[in-house]
Amino acid sequence: MSNVSYYTEEGLKKLRDELAQLKDIERPKASQAIAEARDKGDLSENAEYDAAKEAQGMLEMRISKLEAIVSNARIIDESDLDLSKALIHSNVKIKNLNNNMTMNYKLVAQSEADVAKGHISVDSPIGKALLGKEVGDVAEAVVPVGTIKLELLEISRD
Repeated sequence: MSNVSYYTEEGLKKLRDELAQLKDIERPKASQAIAEARDKGDLSENAEYDAAKEAQGMLEMRISKLEAIVSNARIIDESDLDLSKALIHSNVKIKNLNNNMTMNYKLVAQSEADVAKGHISVDSPIGKALLGKEVGDVAEAVVPVGTIKLELLEISRD
C-alpha cells in the first residue's frame, strides 16, 4: 500500500537532495568505516566493527525510507486548490477557543513539518482536524492535554 504525500517543489527537492547525499557520500563513508574496522583484527571482539555495521544499517534504513517517500511523492499545484477550504499548503489563522489564543500555521506534509517555522503536518491532530474546514468552522482536535476547539479565522495561500 502506498502512502501518497503532497509536497511543494522545494520540499520534494530537499528530500531528493538528502537522499542523494546519503547515497553518494554517506554510504561510501559507511563502507569505508567497516573496511577499516575489519582490518583491525578479530571481528568477534571488535566493537568498532560492530558500531560501523550498526551505523550502516541505520543509514540503509533511512535511505530506504526516503526512497519510499520520494517514490510516492506528488508535487501539488497550489493554483488548483480550493481557496475556501483548509487543505495541504494552506496558511490558516486559527483561534483556540479554550484559551482565546490566535495562531498562524501552514499545513504541510509530515516531512516538511517544522513547528518553529509555523509548519504543521496534515497528519498531526490539529492538521487533521482543520483539513476540509472553511472559515468560521470550529474543529476539535484531540491533543495530549485533551480536546481543544479551534475556530478557523482565515485561509490563504503563499
